[in-house]
Amino acid sequence: MAPPEKTRRITDLDTLKALGHPLRIRLYRALRVAGTATASQLADQVDEAVSLVSYHLRKLATHGIIEEAEGHSEDGRERWWRPAVTRITTRDEDFDDAPERAAVHAAITRAHARQRAEMFESWLDEKSAWGEEWRGAAFTSESLMPLTSAELREMDDELRAVIMRWRQRGEAAREAGDVEGRENVAVHTYGFPFRT
Repeated sequence: MAPPEKTRRITDLDTLKALGHPLRIRLYRALRVAGTATASQLADQVDEAVSLVSYHLRKLATHGIIEEAEGHSEDGRERWWRPAVTRITTRDEDFDDAPERAAVHAAITRAHARQRAEMFESWLDEKSAWGEEWRGAAFTSESLMPLTSAELREMDDELRAVIMRWRQRGEAAREAGDVEGRENVAVHTYGFPFRT
């Protein structure tokens, strides 16, 4: 059975800044996919020096985003890491008490949005290399609808529950050795108001 989701809502500026570094965003995402990994394994994935990756992993650990994974090193010399949380959230209301805090939150939210957009653009660039089954299964959509803020929050809760159910299903299957045809999948959802 997949472990339960551990959500952390970031409310302090120092942790938010630690998560805003582009390489740390990539490292956290790579570690979420891998489950556990060493700095050298992650350095290969992100194409950066091991010393630089180790530095950024320690910064993430300092803020409780990742933690050491005990029992993986055979000789005790390699440090293995794992995510300390499976989901990180931020809310505007936690940073709108001062213009400087709101500006940092907005900048870091943009950095995360850019990386999500880059992931999707990579898919668009590389999708011809994937089989027809994956190209046919991938989707993107936009829905426009009139909602209240309370309804938007309710929709968010429902979408998170659906995504959690599928994540647990995939992780449980992977843990049971059911890896045939299984790939890592990114699901990005957004919900925000707009005016025409």
